[in-house]
Amino acid sequence: MPVAVQTGPMRRVRVLPVRPADGAVTRGAKPLTRGARAAARAVTVAVAGALVAGSVGCTPTSGPGEKNSHRSPAGAGSNGDAAHRPRVAGTVATGLAAPWGLAFLPDRSALVAERDTGRVRRIPGASSAGAGTGGESGRPVEVDRVPGVQSGGEGGLLGLAVAPSFEKQPYVYAYLTTARDNRVVRMRYTGGRLGAPEVLLAGIPSAGVHNGGRMVFGPDGMLYVGTGDASDGDNAQDRRSLGGKILRLTPDGRPAPGNPFENSPVWSYGHRNVQGLAFDPGGRLWASEFGQNTWDELNLIRRGGNYGWPQAEGVAQDRRSLDPVAQWPTSDASPSGLAYADGALWMAGLRGRRLWRIPVRDGHRAGEPQAYLTGTYGRLRTVAVAPDGSLWLSTSNTDGRGAPKPGDDRILRLRLP
Repeated sequence: MPVAVQTGPMRRVRVLPVRPADGAVTRGAKPLTRGARAAARAVTVAVAGALVAGSVGCTPTSGPGEKNSHRSPAGAGSNGDAAHRPRVAGTVATGLAAPWGLAFLPDRSALVAERDTGRVRRIPGASSAGAGTGGESGRPVEVDRVPGVQSGGEGGLLGLAVAPSFEKQPYVYAYLTTARDNRVVRMRYTGGRLGAPEVLLAGIPSAGVHNGGRMVFGPDGMLYVGTGDASDGDNAQDRRSLGGKILRLTPDGRPAPGNPFENSPVWSYGHRNVQGLAFDPGGRLWASEFGQNTWDELNLIRRGGNYGWPQAEGVAQDRRSLDPVAQWPTSDASPSGLAYADGALWMAGLRGRRLWRIPVRDGHRAGEPQAYLTGTYGRLRTVAVAPDGSLWLSTSNTDGRGAPKPGDDRILRLRLP
């Protein structure tokens, strides 16, 4: 049945209109444009009181300012259907301290960042003994402790990314909080150790909360970085600020060619706290975003797009900003990591303590979002596709907001049907 959309109190800010291009990104400096597409679908993924299971229709397409019909999908807030249920095949790492970033190396091993300790730890690859085989692997080995990390609140050592040209340029990229700001650095990885950090981008606003921190290389070879508004919503609409943005950088940290604003790393703006980034096979960038008190969001990211914060939270139906493809009450999601696999986006929920599957096709939602592992493993932080096609999913129960169990935090290996 219909669910009312609430955007909360509006703050008056200057909203700068843009004409977003198609969201697809391909190899080369400039984004792919394919003309006008129907804008992203929006669905309210909500449970108001008791959930009444039933069949509901798909939500019509919606663009900036267009009206939507918002429905509560069958199964929201409970485990999804068996046909798409991932199977927990094993635990690849235990005893981690607030794991955050996760990135795979060409040898199929993985690096994981611990937010509060500043350590980077290595997990053997799926082909190595004790990892990815369905058994318990124990504690991973420490690679290094990144200098200059100032942990506290939601800040610390956050996202990791591995250079696409790692065989020739063995760089590991990290997003970290210092005493003054958030920044992007890179380090050479040789002989199982990390070199000294090279600062590529500094001056990203930092605070106790809303630091963003996710990074991903796109099919164009550029580095995409999600940032938070650092508890100041005006940062999100100020295109001179690096806060509340998705940034697009060259591998050397410069504003990437083809960015929408001259000499700027800003790719999109009007974000509150982006902690999940993923590309689909069509080169489209998706982002998961924390709301404040009302709605969390899944957004299809378009070049130069304004996503409305702080004037809008969730679907706003405002021609000056882009609406989310899906939204959830903050109790059901608080989304962090995001990955694409088998025709769907998989989104890890912290407060929601569940793994969401959102089917997508050609830049649109292709079915109702469904939840899995609800409450089974506690807070979920990062989801990533491993070289063997499985999903690696990290818990976040030692981050000060969870209830750790023996062995936490851990990384699970999930097999898709």
